[in-house]
Amino acid sequence: MVARLVVRRESERRQTPAEAETSELFAAFRTPLLRYVQSLGLPLADGEDVVQETFLSLFHHLRSGKPRDNLRGWIFRVGHNLALKRRWRDARQVEAPEAELAWADPAPDPEQTASFLHQRARLRAIVQALPERDRCCLMLRAEGLRYREIAEALGVSLGTVAASLSRSIGKLAAI
Repeated sequence: MVARLVVRRESERRQTPAEAETSELFAAFRTPLLRYVQSLGLPLADGEDVVQETFLSLFHHLRSGKPRDNLRGWIFRVGHNLALKRRWRDARQVEAPEAELAWADPAPDPEQTASFLHQRARLRAIVQALPERDRCCLMLRAEGLRYREIAEALGVSLGTVAASLSRSIGKLAAI
């Protein structure tokens, strides 16, 4: 009888393939997805909720045996859509507060620090002035997604992604 209880508890602890795959993908994409949804204007707490909802949806997707091709693009597309729904539902477009963003502070001396802060403010202003689609493409590319994955995540053509990134990088390079 004790052996059966040990076996039952052991089997209860084993993860299903969907749980294991979701856990692996969560470990790999949680932080990049959180950064991306924050770049869409969600506060940190809302961004974390969106990430959790995204991976819960992924678990249900995998458990029901749906296609597993390009899961990275799928994750970012679902996260993107959930973030936009959250932003729309809250009817606010909140910029991420300065304290919530993790920026490197070189701080070797006050002059270099001031120059760095000025350049960062200019870059941030340029990125914020970009049209939303261009900003989304830029942020997804910064997260390491390929053009095809960005196109799938945003529901646009490959040419649109290329043109958007070209425009965005051109504006950033003009500084």
